[in-house]
Amino acid sequence: MKTILLAEDEWAIREGLIDLLESEGYAVLAAADGEAALSFWKERKPDLALLDIMMPKLSGYDVCRDIRKTDERIPVIFLSARDEEIDKVLGLELGADDYIVKPFGVRELAARVRAALRRSEREGMYPADSESAPFTFGDCTVDPLRFTLEVRRNNEARTFSLTVREVDLLRWFFTHPETVHTRENLLERFWGVRYEGTTRTLDQHIAKIRQKIEIDCASPRHILTVHGAGYRFRL
Repeated sequence: MKTILLAEDEWAIREGLIDLLESEGYAVLAAADGEAALSFWKERKPDLALLDIMMPKLSGYDVCRDIRKTDERIPVIFLSARDEEIDKVLGLELGADDYIVKPFGVRELAARVRAALRRSEREGMYPADSESAPFTFGDCTVDPLRFTLEVRRNNEARTFSLTVREVDLLRWFFTHPETVHTRENLLERFWGVRYEGTTRTLDQHIAKIRQKIEIDCASPRHILTVHGAGYRFRL
């Protein structure tokens, strides 16, 4: 049985989500504030964290930041009544896997939780040799086992940390160069569910990767935008 950490300060929403998650077969650790959520995580090490952003004592951002200091793999999904792009960008910058805006459908939330847990199970397995070997493009070298990116420019080397999702996206692009990957196909492959067309989740992940691999994000040389379609990767 998978364990879900649920942090939500509104009683009615919290109880409704407990019922939904338990009906899906999950054990639920329910917290009414950020401090309680962080305590649950440290003591019980759940399989997924479902965090409201605006909570007493510690925000969902604070909880996610503390979790990511020691655990890069646990899926984190933010729940928020706010749909501002800057909020989504901040959540992803802190290492969240997904961002769901209230009000949301229970089927959508259940599908996203299942998809995040499936990804986590797959990523937690030891990678095959072909997937664990470092790969290089341009002046960048990705080490999938260490989740790092080394960039060598002007006789200097910089090392960046990568999330599991960033490694998976870069490996997919690297092994399929010059192919136009639609946003819909990438979202299905790496998020596991069909997203409605207004989501910016994928674009924000691409923007984060570009900040690490590109000399000039405004004129990228590796991850190219194909307007009206998606992205194309150039070695």
